[in-house]
Amino acid sequence: MNNCTEKARFDTLPDNKAIALSGKTVRIVIFAKAPLAGLAKTRLIPALGEQGAANLAKQLLIHSVEQALAADVGTVELCVTPSKQHSVWDEMQLSKKLQWSNQGAGDLGDRLARAALQGIANGDAVLLMGTDCPGLTAERIAAAAHALSRYDSCLVPVSDGGYALLGLNQYLGSVFIDMPWSTAAVARLTRERLLTQGLRLHELAELHDIDEPEDLQYLPAHLKQQYLE
Repeated sequence: MNNCTEKARFDTLPDNKAIALSGKTVRIVIFAKAPLAGLAKTRLIPALGEQGAANLAKQLLIHSVEQALAADVGTVELCVTPSKQHSVWDEMQLSKKLQWSNQGAGDLGDRLARAALQGIANGDAVLLMGTDCPGLTAERIAAAAHALSRYDSCLVPVSDGGYALLGLNQYLGSVFIDMPWSTAAVARLTRERLLTQGLRLHELAELHDIDEPEDLQYLPAHLKQQYLE
């Protein structure tokens, strides 16, 4: 394959949302940390307090699950830490449509790699996403899935240099191994490694993660009222 990056946006889908991926189905894997005080959204604690940060993490997680299900492009798997056996997950009463998995050991790259490899080995195209980006709406998730009908990979970068979503039609370990996670280099290095291996890449519009107090301005209106006013 020729190196190819494409930024002509798939920001909307045609009326017929059926997605053909050469026989593959799409699996959305949402990586989520339990919204427990002192564990979740710790960089927001100075602005919101431990419980406030945990409450926001819970709302963002619920929003991400709702949007992934509403995208209606395939199976939605919630890949969690701590494990599904922790009582917090039952207390959240999330949709019964979800499939569940545990993130397991290792750094973020190890955990993402396992999820990607398992999905692709089962014949799926995978969309890997987190819960930090409320701008990752159902429409944008569906657009990412649609992009995989024409490209080998897709990426939704975020303004801090990371990404909110990575889509793959084939497994590529180098996008997970020896990656300086939580730095401004992540999206750039991911892009470079995809293209170096000859994968065709489609990038969607840049969004904003909610990680630091200054990111709270990017919350949806109903959450902005709750946390900023």
